This record gives sequence, structure tokens and C-alpha cells, in this order.
Amino acid sequence: MRLGCFNLLLSVIAFHLTVPLQAEEITLDPSAIKAAIQSSIPLIEKAAAGSARERKCFTCHNQALAVLVLEEAKQRGFTIDDANLELQIKHTAAHLKRGLKNYQAGKGQGGGPDTASFALWTLELVGHKSDEVTEAVTGYLLERNKDKNHWIRNSTRPPSMSSDTNTNYFVIRALKTFGTEEQRPRIDARTQQAQQWLLDLQPQSTEERAFQLRSFLILEVDEAVTQAAITALLKMQNKDGGWSQLPEMTSDAYATGTVLVALLRSDLVSADQPAVRRGIQYLLNTQLPDGSWHVPTRAKPFQTYFETGYPHGKDQFISVTASSWATVALLLALPPEK
Repeated sequence: MRLGCFNLLLSVIAFHLTVPLQAEEITLDPSAIKAAIQSSIPLIEKAAAGSARERKCFTCHNQALAVLVLEEAKQRGFTIDDANLELQIKHTAAHLKRGLKNYQAGKGQGGGPDTASFALWTLELVGHKSDEVTEAVTGYLLERNKDKNHWIRNSTRPPSMSSDTNTNYFVIRALKTFGTEEQRPRIDARTQQAQQWLLDLQPQSTEERAFQLRSFLILEVDEAVTQAAITALLKMQNKDGGWSQLPEMTSDAYATGTVLVALLRSDLVSADQPAVRRGIQYLLNTQLPDGSWHVPTRAKPFQTYFETGYPHGKDQFISVTASSWATVALLLALPPEK
């Protein structure tokens, strides 16, 4: 063998030994995905129960996301604590009912449009029917920020409340689900304004891109626009297979989970797509032995800390949120049951 060919052969061997598997070469093991889901669910259930025990109010991170996980898991045949799921639903409904007079007066509850829309989303997930309370909440949402071209978040608590994009997605979804026929003209007008704002938005974070895409999906904008949003998200994937909250940050389960759910919910990206497989493998690789994912908090605390039983101390609220999105992403990546 000539020396040049021999050196080329050594280079090829060295390349394959040092470069990670390409996306096309990653084969996901459904049993590993199921095991990861099964180890995550009990911790999320524990956190939801702990929050309902410790706090009278509804929380987005411990009620809404838990119900999302449990409903999704239940539909796919996983064993869940049905009594605990029912507790979270009743806890959410009771919270909104306590605020009925304030909603009817246009004042709402603590957390403003974010709490109101997240709570309605929680009820939507379990097929809750419209009633006097949901009508009052949608009426409040229509009055909120009516002098603006979109809804404004109630506070800044990154990453999930770092942008108005997230707020607008959940408000629009709530209005589409629970809005009354009498409210429809106002819903259409406000939604069209918000849609234009979303179309004009130049996203600066993964959160904005993920929820801009999800908003496009419920607004049914032109497919080319939606596809461009998908392409932009795919381009933000890191070499380790995950996504980061901001360009200067490293990958984490929150950003990765929200992106994967947005992509898979679009029905334009399959679970077998190479980027998705890499993202799912990242989640499997980074899940901790106790079944959780740890994400350090970026939000400045303004509420009294309380313990729910989820790991990671003062990082537990973003960590359980991240773990919930990650778990849903894993659920959506499972192949259909035969």
C-alpha cells in the first residue's frame, strides 16, 4: 500500500473514532424511551400533589404541565395516579371559580393573562366544558390589553415568561377553545391583531421561536411561513442534539423539550426525523438517575419559596417544568402501538 493511501486510511479511521454519530445513524430504543417516561411520571405527580397541598392557588409549573404530562401518558397506556390527576383538575377549576367576580369585573387574578390562559389550557386538556367561569375568564382576556396589538405578559420570569410570545399563544388558544359565540367578533379582531404581531416578530430566543411556531399552528397561517419557522428552529440545534434557551447558553431539557413538542405537534416533522432523534437522545442522555432533569433557574424570585417534593431545591420549579416538557416530547416520540 502506498504511503499516501495508508495515511488517508488512518485519517478516515481517526475521523470515525473521534466524531459523534451523525443524526442518520442514531437509532432510538423505544424501551429506553418508555423507561425514561416511567421514571419521570412519579416525580411530576409528587410535585403536583405537593403544590396543591402547599398552595391554594393554581400554578402553571405544577398543575398545568403536570396535567399535560398525565393526560398524554394516560392516552398512551402508561399507569398514572388517576386520583391525583383529578385533584389537579379540581384545584385548577376551584382557583378560577374563586376569582369569578374579579373576572366578571375585568380584574382577573394574580398572574393576569398568563395564569388565566394557562388555567383554561389545563381544563381544555381534560375536555372541560364551557361554563359561567370560563366565559368570565375569556371576557377578561378580551378586555386585557385591548389598547395594544397583542397581549402583554404579567411579569418577567425567564424562560417561560421571558416574552409576550408565550402569553399570546396561550391566550389565543384559550379564546379559541372557550370563547362564546357572542364574543366571537371581538375574538376574531383581537386574534388578527396578535397574528400580525407574531408575523412581524423577530425572535431573539428559543422560547420565542418555539411559541411563535405553536401560535402559527393554531392560527393556521400560510404553510410556507410555518415551514420557515420550523427550519429556523432546526438550525438552532446544538451539536449535542439539544437546544439552549439563549444562543450563549448550553443545551438544557427546558429548551429541548419545548422545541421538540412544538416540532412534533406541527405534524410537519416526524419523530423519525434525524434532528428529532438527536434531540430525544439528548434527553435520554441527560435525565438523572432519579428520573428528573435539572435546569438552573434564571428567574429572580418574588414569591415565598415552598417545597413540593420535586428535586433540585430552589431550581425545582423550572426543573419540573423542563421535565414535563421533556417527558411529553418523549411520549410524542414513541412509535404508534401496533
